[in-house]
Amino acid sequence: MGVILKQLEEKGLAENTLVVISGDHGAPGFPYGKCNLYDFGTNVALIAKWPGHIPENRVVTDFTTLMDLAPTFLEAGQVDVPEVMTGKSLLPVMTSTESGRIDPTRNQAVTGRERHVAKARQGNLPYPQRAIRTDDYLYIINFAANRWPMGDPGQVDSETLPTTDQLTNETFVAFSDMDASPTKAWIIEHRNEPHVKPYYDYAFARRPGEELYILKDDPDQIHNVAGQVQYADIQKQLHQQLLSVLESTNDPRVVDDGRTFENPPFAGE
Repeated sequence: MGVILKQLEEKGLAENTLVVISGDHGAPGFPYGKCNLYDFGTNVALIAKWPGHIPENRVVTDFTTLMDLAPTFLEAGQVDVPEVMTGKSLLPVMTSTESGRIDPTRNQAVTGRERHVAKARQGNLPYPQRAIRTDDYLYIINFAANRWPMGDPGQVDSETLPTTDQLTNETFVAFSDMDASPTKAWIIEHRNEPHVKPYYDYAFARRPGEELYILKDDPDQIHNVAGQVQYADIQKQLHQQLLSVLESTNDPRVVDDGRTFENPPFAGE
């Protein structure tokens, strides 16, 4: 970034350039990282600089996703935002002089996942997830909870895949939706050791259809409380909030039979 900013200064463009720094989602090769909808898998940096337009030295807490950047750039360039874009320009938030929550309507973010490695599962099937993150909660729907979240554990028929407890040292374990890394290799190599098994399950085991995390008690989203009676109301509320967004944006998972990504050209041999 230093090289880029220096180039802008040398060309006399620094004072008239909107610079935004962000990144790809999640750390690859780690449990709960890339290809997960937990915070560790979705949170990235977002830093903006535009002399004369964006007041400096502020931190704002408004929720946003990367799809908001395209309409932001178009508005900054005084170009009309196409109606097809479901993102919302961040320019009012960026140009505010305030810190903290600027726009009270930016109180949630919706994220989703279908696939990372095409052949991670038999038939090129995805692992469909959608999630809603608020200040207090993270709620996730796993639309195909019978599948392995990080990909099939080896080249075997999907109907005869072993459970986590049935995997042995002789089983060829792939889980190719988690990128290769020393961490992944170590967890798989030591998976049958009692003190490692919980970490192995966090990384690779099947997950329930719904997950709910109470962030003030569980900031790392380890303890799923979905299905517990005391959280039934908030689980129902978040489920409805999430589906409302998916339906309003015609998300393929809630349109027609919800199987758009299950069929060619997205899946199938």
